[in-house]
Amino acid sequence: MKILLVEDDPILGEAVMLAVRQAGFTVDWARDGVQADSALAGFTYDAVLLDLGLPRREGLDVLRGLRKGGASLPVMVLTARDTVEDRVRGLDAGADDYLLKPFSLDELLARLRAVLRRAYGKADTETRLGKLIFDSVKRQAWMGEIPLTLSAREVSVLEILISHAGNVIAKEVIADRLTGWDEGVGENAVEVYIHRLRRKLEGSGVSIRTLRGLGYLLEAGL
Repeated sequence: MKILLVEDDPILGEAVMLAVRQAGFTVDWARDGVQADSALAGFTYDAVLLDLGLPRREGLDVLRGLRKGGASLPVMVLTARDTVEDRVRGLDAGADDYLLKPFSLDELLARLRAVLRRAYGKADTETRLGKLIFDSVKRQAWMGEIPLTLSAREVSVLEILISHAGNVIAKEVIADRLTGWDEGVGENAVEVYIHRLRRKLEGSGVSIRTLRGLGYLLEAGL
C-alpha cells in the first residue's frame, strides 16, 4: 500500500517515513501543504498521515480540500495541537483518526493498520484465495499452513494483486504503487517480480495471468 506523509519537521518526518517503509508500505513525503495538494492531485494513495501546522497551506485546509473533492481515503492527523476544540475541528474536517505528538512509532503503525482495515471494510487481516492466505498486517503469505518465502517487493506485488483479485491491474499501476518519489521501480522490474511470484505460487490453486496490453489478473481455480 502507498502512503502520503505530510510533515514539515525533518527529524520526525524521517523517523516516520523509515518506520512506515520498514512496515512494508511505499511512502511519499510532502514537506508542506502545497506539495501535499499536488501529490494528492497527481498520485493515488491508500492513506495520508497529515500534520496540521504546515508551511504555505494549513493541514486542515489540505484535509478539507481533499474531502470537498470527494476523496474517501483514510487520513490520520498527526499534531501537537491537543485541545478538545482542535481535535473536534480535525475530526469534523474529515480526519479518520487523531494522534497527538509525541507518539510511539509502534502506536502510529498499529493505528494506521486499523484505519486501513476500517476504510476498506476488513475486520479480518487475512485474505484467502484458493490455498493462498495473505495477512496484510503480518505481511506474510502461506500456501495452506506452509509459509512462503517472499522478498519485501514480492510481498508488495502480491498484496496489490490479491487486493484486486479477479480484476485486471495494469503493469504501470503496479509500478506506481511500488514506487516512492525517491525510488525507482520500472515496468521491467514488475515483470521480474511477477515471474518470481508465479513460481512460488505453484500448487496454491492460484495463478497470475498476463493479459497482453492490459495487465495482470490474479485468480483461483486454474
